[in-house]
Amino acid sequence: MEIKDLGHVVLYVRNLERSATFYRDVLGFRQIAPDPSEAGETSRRFPAAAFASASGRTHHELLLIEVGEDAQAQPHGRRVGLYHIGLKVGDTDDELRDALARLHEADVTVVGASDHTVSHSLYILDPDGNELELYVDVPDADWRADPTLVVSAVKPLRL
Repeated sequence: MEIKDLGHVVLYVRNLERSATFYRDVLGFRQIAPDPSEAGETSRRFPAAAFASASGRTHHELLLIEVGEDAQAQPHGRRVGLYHIGLKVGDTDDELRDALARLHEADVTVVGASDHTVSHSLYILDPDGNELELYVDVPDADWRADPTLVVSAVKPLRL
């Protein structure tokens, strides 16, 4: 077997409407189901929402499933499991600066900013505490010729 692509991510969320608003209105995912204007009726049958990125690369890249406000929080610190999801927001630091400005406008807390040699990244939390990495690739970093660049020492990012 050979994996061809990373297909999609599914997240459990406490409040579907709150999370859908974040992923759609703050991060710019296109909500494909249910139609946001008809969400009440569809979400009663199955409390979920599907999203695609602007690239149109596949049928959906994100699915949110509501599990309720009483769901347990993600444990903090070192643990086994998902650390974060990386989302490419462009190809230049200017696009990353634009993303940072949009995050500030939406009162999203940035919990980190890193220069990974091959990418420049901002780290944020979604409404349920899932960590997201918003990144741009560094154009001159030739990771194809030198794959070890992917594990370069992390440096602070100054935008």
